[in-house]
Amino acid sequence: MADTSVKKWYVVRAVSGQENKVKNYIESEISRLGLADYLSQVLVPTEKVVTINKDGKKKTTERVYFPGYVMIEASLTGEVPHVIKSINGVIGFLGETRGGEPVPLRESEVNRMLGRVDELAVKVDKGAIPYTVGESVKVTDGPFNGFDGTIENINEEKRKLEVMVKIFGRKTPLELSFTQVEKL
Repeated sequence: MADTSVKKWYVVRAVSGQENKVKNYIESEISRLGLADYLSQVLVPTEKVVTINKDGKKKTTERVYFPGYVMIEASLTGEVPHVIKSINGVIGFLGETRGGEPVPLRESEVNRMLGRVDELAVKVDKGAIPYTVGESVKVTDGPFNGFDGTIENINEEKRKLEVMVKIFGRKTPLELSFTQVEKL
């Protein structure tokens, strides 16, 4: 008996627009064949989209985040890969070479897809503010790239700078993040 406790994340390529159908087919087929130990979850990453219709009513819909892809956490041993590939709407596994094994996702990719942010990235951002009001800076990113300006205000909470830039001879305030400017 194969070890079913070691599961990795894989991406199954599906016919676009049929991701949820494919998810249901995979789940029902795996349980029908008694292979539920091999599969812990099937995910269709979605995002909530709020639209406002003509009457001004808000409507929330879920939209597939990666059209044509379904994520599975599974132990792909024995018949399992073959069963999944033979399901209606499944094109194959992402990253597999012809006749080769499906390639599991790296931990970092899984975390990014599942929306888990690295705690480290959050901690780094909360460092000291490297700018002061009245300081001259150059815009290095965005539509005003290359313009020079003066810092008028610093919003610590949002980590944004209000920079006064001269555009066509007129002073214009811009809200920029710390990463969009550099000291002169």
